[in-house]
Amino acid sequence: MALRPVHVNIKALDHSAVGRFWAEALGWSAYGTGSGVTTYVGPAGGLVWPDPLAVGIDVVSVPERKTTTKNRVHLDLATTSASHQAELVARLRTLGATPAHVGQGDVPWTVLADPEGNEFCVLEPREVYRDTGPIAAVVVDCADPRAMARFWGEAVDWTPRKMTDDHVALRSARGVGPYLEFLRTPDVKTVPDRVHLDLLPYPGDDAEAEVARLRALGAIDLDLGQGDVPWTCLADPEGHEFCVLALS
Repeated sequence: MALRPVHVNIKALDHSAVGRFWAEALGWSAYGTGSGVTTYVGPAGGLVWPDPLAVGIDVVSVPERKTTTKNRVHLDLATTSASHQAELVARLRTLGATPAHVGQGDVPWTVLADPEGNEFCVLEPREVYRDTGPIAAVVVDCADPRAMARFWGEAVDWTPRKMTDDHVALRSARGVGPYLEFLRTPDVKTVPDRVHLDLLPYPGDDAEAEVARLRALGAIDLDLGQGDVPWTCLADPEGHEFCVLALS
């Protein structure tokens, strides 16, 4: 049994505007949902969910603004050349992205924030991300990357591609889509995550059994005021929120 990451959930005051930004940023399309309170962003060509090759973005309406605290989950965007990186940064700025300062110092990547302040990075070209699509990685700040990789490696059907005390990278065993990376950072979690992963069981698997398995691995239940919903809100052993969706 295992789960699969199907999209990155981003909270926003204006889900339509933030969804349009991310669609333009990634060269994807923004799709309205029947609920009217979320915008799904996925590869162009028509809505396919869950996408077999990509991890999409689901922008969800919330009433609270982002605090000034840096998100502990963010996206890294891939580029193919120095000129592509420069062009992408310039285009993102015209779309409403702003420079973000998170203590990065003099680095070859560019740190930006989307129109509601969610930080992300535009990476310099790296061979390892040549086939990921526009999203190179979903990056999680944490205290213990190895411990986080053990939990998430059991939770989802992704395998380690790099492992050190400071940085662990997982990727789909099929070698498609972005990486899931855990980065050691000195800061600690103080506010709820504005960005999190949503996971989905495979057809034929039982969502309740998957949730029970995650609890046995160290996940804890969360009450975020979600009420009676068809998904389950959990947190990993370091407190990062995530949801297990129900098969439709």
